[in-house]
Amino acid sequence: MAGVKHSKQREMIVEYLKSTKDHPTAETVYMNVRSANPKLSLGTVYRNLKLLSEAGEIQRLSCGDGIDRFDATVEPHCHFLCKKCAGVQDVEMMPLDELEAKAAEKLDGKIQYHQVYFYGICKKCLKEAESLE
Repeated sequence: MAGVKHSKQREMIVEYLKSTKDHPTAETVYMNVRSANPKLSLGTVYRNLKLLSEAGEIQRLSCGDGIDRFDATVEPHCHFLCKKCAGVQDVEMMPLDELEAKAAEKLDGKIQYHQVYFYGICKKCLKEAESLE
């Protein structure tokens, strides 16, 4: 972790995030990391997630539902959010550099980064809905 001072709690948080593709909430991170460190508080997890995201060590995803989620993959990529179960998935696709360049042509300023979210219903939720019909 080059951007922030090393601590056992931060290392545990980053390792947990690297171990999952679920894009967990702070509470989920807390519940999973706490099992290895019972003295860890939820406030400590929130503070460390904030610090790590501000340092660019992890991504904070603000998906529009008021609940931040976290991702250890910091390289630019898109996300899909299920409107039914609130699950978040990475979208494997080509980078959107061309879109960013076109947006930059229309702005009086400099784009530093972008985040793209696709919204819909995930495969699991679609199957569940079909089974109820």
